[in-house]
Amino acid sequence: MLIATGFYSGYLPKAPGTWGSLVGLVLFFLLHTLSLPVYLAVIAGLFAVGSLAAGEAEKILDKRDPGVVVIDEIVGMLIAMIAVPMTPLTLALGFILFRIFDIAKPFPVNFFDQRFHGGLGIMLDDVVAGIYSLIILQFMLFLVF
Repeated sequence: MLIATGFYSGYLPKAPGTWGSLVGLVLFFLLHTLSLPVYLAVIAGLFAVGSLAAGEAEKILDKRDPGVVVIDEIVGMLIAMIAVPMTPLTLALGFILFRIFDIAKPFPVNFFDQRFHGGLGIMLDDVVAGIYSLIILQFMLFLVF
């Protein structure tokens, strides 16, 4: 439950996904100096462990995709920030973009949310939301720099 709930941040009041996304930003702050291959390996590891933890949390709580499970937001946020320079502006833009895609669930985010179940299902829609956010954020950075 520690991993699935993002060090229990998913239990904070109101909008657990937002708290999980903030935990993802804190992790980005700690990991942003890693080389790209190592950063990607950390994301892959968190995805694998998170899928297992989220699936177990679903069983423990006896609820499909429980709101307290936020490891998916943490991984999605880390994906959104791949190869992004750490500045206050990029942190804010990455966070806002990810939350928009995570909440709005445009296709194919909604496809993964509706069709996949268990720990993998919990994780995949946020992975896709993170990829959308990453693409938009990288495009914005390209236009500015």
